[in-house]
Amino acid sequence: MDVRLVIDNEEQAAATGRWFERRNPVSDAVVTRAAAANVDDATRAVDSAQEAFRSWSKTGPSARRAVLLAAADRLEAKKDAFVAAMAEEVGASALWATFNVMGSAALLREAAGLVTQMQGATIPTDKPGTLSMTLRQPVGVVLSIVPWNGPILLAARAIAYPIAFGNTVLFRASEASPRTHSLIAEAFYEAGLPAGVLNFIVNAPDDAPEIIDALIKHPAVRRVNFTGSTKVGRIIAEKCATQLKRCLLELGGKAPFVVLDDADLDAAVNAAAFGSFLFQGQICMSTERFVVDDAIADEFVAKFVAKVAGLSAGDPVSNPACVVGPLVDRRSGKRINGLVEDALAKGATLAIGGEADGAIMPATIVDHVKPGMAIYDEETFGPITTIVRASGVEEAVRVANDTAYGLSSAVHGRDLTRALAVAGAIDAGCVHINGATVQNEPQAPYGGMKQSGYGRFDGHAVIDEFTELKWVTIETAGQPYPF
Repeated sequence: MDVRLVIDNEEQAAATGRWFERRNPVSDAVVTRAAAANVDDATRAVDSAQEAFRSWSKTGPSARRAVLLAAADRLEAKKDAFVAAMAEEVGASALWATFNVMGSAALLREAAGLVTQMQGATIPTDKPGTLSMTLRQPVGVVLSIVPWNGPILLAARAIAYPIAFGNTVLFRASEASPRTHSLIAEAFYEAGLPAGVLNFIVNAPDDAPEIIDALIKHPAVRRVNFTGSTKVGRIIAEKCATQLKRCLLELGGKAPFVVLDDADLDAAVNAAAFGSFLFQGQICMSTERFVVDDAIADEFVAKFVAKVAGLSAGDPVSNPACVVGPLVDRRSGKRINGLVEDALAKGATLAIGGEADGAIMPATIVDHVKPGMAIYDEETFGPITTIVRASGVEEAVRVANDTAYGLSSAVHGRDLTRALAVAGAIDAGCVHINGATVQNEPQAPYGGMKQSGYGRFDGHAVIDEFTELKWVTIETAGQPYPF
């Protein structure tokens, strides 16, 4: 299937006529051919969005709400197309694709409810006869850069929130999921979004640095939101800093899951399997470290292994119901194998699973992981998780925080007062008591600490990310001044 650029609501090939291919990670068959935008294409898209901002920023909240609600309906109607596209492009199961669709529709409806919430306030003033207040206003063109791993949800939030507040968006899709991302943009166009409010571009992987650099430097781009690796996020942040532009970054994670000595182990294991192996662990919130109290560690691991042994595996193209599918790229397997080999050589043990064969890897648990092993610190981003044993609550909190990341986390224990104290001590943007690390609700603020980035999507917190706060006074003409 061919995917073209969309500028001013018109599909078009890249200016150079170039294309690139996305191949299925298992069969290596070409599943999508996409237009390879260059800097000129990207610049035209920004210029279009800047022109559209003039009118869209003045559009009333009811009109913006109507578009967002219609887009939610259109997105849901495309569920089967999303399931097929995600299976072929990124090896996603029907469960993960459907989760993305339903979650995105809910997000769009939540965004529709925020259109009247970008409110200012009156401010007390000592100046007689003066009204002092603040206004919330749209910022202009927003550059949204979205990855492949939660392609619908991450794209929906990167488009819907800026548009809800009167901004226009240049959506730069992932090279790994161009067809999936084009379906999302298509839902907005079908919902009646005016020309230029959302422009869609995608580029060949080798062209990304030049194009992103040009877009960040473009004077019309006033905000940048990026979801992806910490390595690339740091580059984005540096480029934005040189242009004095604000960015919202949601980056890598090494989510800890603390299992206290009084935890309900069966319940913890259910949450553990979901958080570790949904979409092969290729989610920024995936549970990568279980910090388990020594007193119950053996029993927890035994129950966890038994649970994981029953997870279905396969290729979602032929078996949509499988839980553990392929990695997004064959190269990921080689990288993860290196982490496993290093850990085993340094004293860790393999509780279940094994090495990756290309893009295919079984659900894997590595036990007795300790500092000094690469897998202790590095984000694995695959169907593999680790067990780190701790002695007591204080050590569990220390180990949970012994990471450069701080995105999601969980703590399991029956004593809720103690569990809440642990949650308060964990350095992460979200902590779920007796839940899984993989969670998202559009009414709750979502984002990270430390090298997991900064800023917040969702909830009322997102209003600040995509609006400007302006101080305005109305004063008496002819008032006296000291000179």
